[in-house]
Amino acid sequence: MTDRDRRTYLDYNASAPLLPEARAALVDCLDVSGNPSSVHSEGRRAQAIVEAARRQVAGLVGGNPENLVFTSGATEAAATCLTPNWIVGGERISLSALAVADSDHPATREGGRFDPSVVTRLPIDAEGQLRLGALDQWRQALTPGSQAMLCLTLANSETGIVQNLQPIRDILAGGGVRLVLDVVQAAGRLPLDIAALGADALLISGHKIGAAKGVGAYVLADGARRPVPLLTGGGQERRQRGGTQAVPLIASFGAAASVAASRLAAGDSRLATLGRHLVSALAGSLPSGLLLGTADTRLPNTVAITVPGLNAETAQMALDLDGFAVSSGSACSSGKVGASHVLKAMQDGGLDIDASAGAIRISFGYETSEDELDRLVVALKRLVTRVENSRSGHRAA
Repeated sequence: MTDRDRRTYLDYNASAPLLPEARAALVDCLDVSGNPSSVHSEGRRAQAIVEAARRQVAGLVGGNPENLVFTSGATEAAATCLTPNWIVGGERISLSALAVADSDHPATREGGRFDPSVVTRLPIDAEGQLRLGALDQWRQALTPGSQAMLCLTLANSETGIVQNLQPIRDILAGGGVRLVLDVVQAAGRLPLDIAALGADALLISGHKIGAAKGVGAYVLADGARRPVPLLTGGGQERRQRGGTQAVPLIASFGAAASVAASRLAAGDSRLATLGRHLVSALAGSLPSGLLLGTADTRLPNTVAITVPGLNAETAQMALDLDGFAVSSGSACSSGKVGASHVLKAMQDGGLDIDASAGAIRISFGYETSEDELDRLVVALKRLVTRVENSRSGHRAA
């Protein structure tokens, strides 16, 4: 088998491979006939599986299982939580405004159920961090006594850059602004605790941590507050999300969360080790390349690189032919014509790049080997050399 015949998957941020534990949990539940809402033995068995998974997923983010609501994915979780209508202490309140980062995932960047007229997209700087001055200005402009929401992606899906939350929390310390965090990429890769994060809600996806596709959740902080449901018509999920629970998918989510929590608790540093190895190899082979973010500001499993003169989308297709699955942007927006809004926001923030050329995102997991990363760097170096030689030939002609 040649290198071109061998497939190497390095697109974990788009979707992580199904973990054996998650697959086993899913298969074991396929013969569970009961509806979790039914009171007979079969129903109680299904409900017990759901509740066990609820504890496992909540444990991954330091949440209270009673505050976790299963959904069809993080997009639904975002659509549920990004609403101006919340129930607080049994009373319905209305939030006056929403702020999001201009670099955030479209599921949150577009504002959910808020009217577009009250949604503000805050700029980021060249390092991918939220511009604190813009956040403070937005907060100061809020009507005195009103309540609002700030929704941020904790770890960017395209660059892996992690937001520094402490100064953001300092600006919000006066109260009145609810903080919702999209932790889809951070979950399982960084230790998370909803109370320590200072968040009112967290958005999570199952397939990003090795569960089956089609399941996600949101977790609320302790306290009598919750979003008005998006899906009604049933009493499931403590009347917060109508619809029969997908027991096999939820079981796989719980199993994957348990694996992730165990790795984090054990201090498994494999992702960080692989990341350092990849960065070193790229620096040695592609000195003209620019890595987005730094080792201490991005996820340990994510490296995004721009190379002058190299179109990332073209590079992605060429690497695919060489047997490597990488990305040139978020899988939720791949295939769309136009520059990455994330890179454009960083360029607008002062980063000296050509956002229209894109960036190559390499994202890996615990199953990835150093040899796979080395072979990718060789293939990428070969591609860059070919492009440079082609450009030199055109100039000579």
